[in-house]
Amino acid sequence: MKPASSILTTQELEIMKVVWQKGEATVRDVYEDLLERRKIAYTTVMTMMKVLEGKGHLKKRQDDRAYVYRPARPESAVVRGMVREFVDRLFDGAAHPLLVHLVKDRRLTKQELEALARTIEEA
Repeated sequence: MKPASSILTTQELEIMKVVWQKGEATVRDVYEDLLERRKIAYTTVMTMMKVLEGKGHLKKRQDDRAYVYRPARPESAVVRGMVREFVDRLFDGAAHPLLVHLVKDRRLTKQELEALARTIEEA
């Protein structure tokens, strides 16, 4: 099995969030969870979970007649890799321009800015 690529598509990330939240899940478990939020085909979920397994993001085991999938890596490690790749691509590896953009974009509340300042101070 090849190492997991750090970048997940929107749909892959949506599926991974369900599996991370549940700890382990069958295709049916993920399908029913996603179906509560939007229309999606069972076969699409099945195909995407096979793709995620092939990419090294999910591991599976046989349980009676269904496969049970679990994350191959913790959510924090995947998020860290995706953020690192994003910063590398957009900001040539420099985090400062990203933080400046987030602050100047004015989407952070005063409380979020204060929490960010505390985090920076602690670092």
